[in-house]
Amino acid sequence: MRVLVVEDETRLAEGLRRGLEAEGFAVDVAANGTDGLWMAREQQYSIILLDIMLPGISGYRVCETLRADGNWTPILMLTAKDGEWDQIEALDTGADDYLTKPFSFSVLLARIRALLRRGAGERPTVLEAGDIRVDPAARRVWRGDTVIEVTAREFAVLEYLIRRRGDVVSKRDVLNNVWDDDFEGDPNIVEVYIGHLRNKLDRPFGRAAIETLRGAGYRLASNGG
Repeated sequence: MRVLVVEDETRLAEGLRRGLEAEGFAVDVAANGTDGLWMAREQQYSIILLDIMLPGISGYRVCETLRADGNWTPILMLTAKDGEWDQIEALDTGADDYLTKPFSFSVLLARIRALLRRGAGERPTVLEAGDIRVDPAARRVWRGDTVIEVTAREFAVLEYLIRRRGDVVSKRDVLNNVWDDDFEGDPNIVEVYIGHLRNKLDRPFGRAAIETLRGAGYRLASNGG
């Protein structure tokens, strides 16, 4: 398996190269974000180890650009920045995991193995169903170029539906994934929020993305209705 290490600290980069090669990986190293992005685009890798603070282009932008390109190679961020907002930004730009320096090489290997088991399946940061777009990080919704204002609960229901787009989900499925386990109210609350979403996403545009299947539940059309 081939690994790309994008790291500007020479000693750390060489240490990672030697350690990973000893574990049987083929390793390429880039010392700045510009070269790292180019290499990730030109060569197929099993995983990318990506520093955040890089010369040229930051790790955030490298990750964001690759995801925008449709490159879903697993990315593990390596950084000395340990603030929670740094971690949030790394994950929200499309990284799969985050490891703070200094770190144990054994822990790094375990994280790499976990990501390799997951593979390079599509994990977009903006979810789409036709011209409906949902950005979970920014908590924004669009129908085409129109921004749709939704409440926090409406957003949660829509996010669940778009993650399951094309699938039929029952009222109980929605309750279990959007409301907490202690919810004891009227299950018909789901119908109320489905109605709110239709009034905002469908009716003003003459569309019908959210379907009701009598006796089964709801389905968000994959093509946006």
